[in-house]
Amino acid sequence: MTRKDQLTLHHMLSSLESLGISTQHAVELRRISMQLHRWHELECGADDGGVERDESTGKTFWYNARNGKRYPCPDRETGALKRLAAIMTNYPELKPYIQGDPRGAALYILRPGDVPQGQDDDAYYSRGIAVYK
Repeated sequence: MTRKDQLTLHHMLSSLESLGISTQHAVELRRISMQLHRWHELECGADDGGVERDESTGKTFWYNARNGKRYPCPDRETGALKRLAAIMTNYPELKPYIQGDPRGAALYILRPGDVPQGQDDDAYYSRGIAVYK
């Protein structure tokens, strides 16, 4: 990790801690964000395939683009979302937002007032604190 990466990480963790989030939970949120980011990348596809979810059963599969077959794979998204929900119960005034586009941060923490009253989170999530690697 470069010095710049360390400073960026410190800034993000400090921002989360300024909201009252414990250091341990801030580090966990970072881990969850990295896991969701990777999951979203795999949903979009990699060179040799991608992750798919069966809509009727909810099970996840790896689609192999080389041979066209589907193989069962671990569902890392559901576990990450459960851990996120458990952490956020400690901070009822804050709200998590999951951004499914793998080109940016996967998780944002929204403060009261970040999203105008009656508006959709999708349009204002970037006002929150991005949780990234």
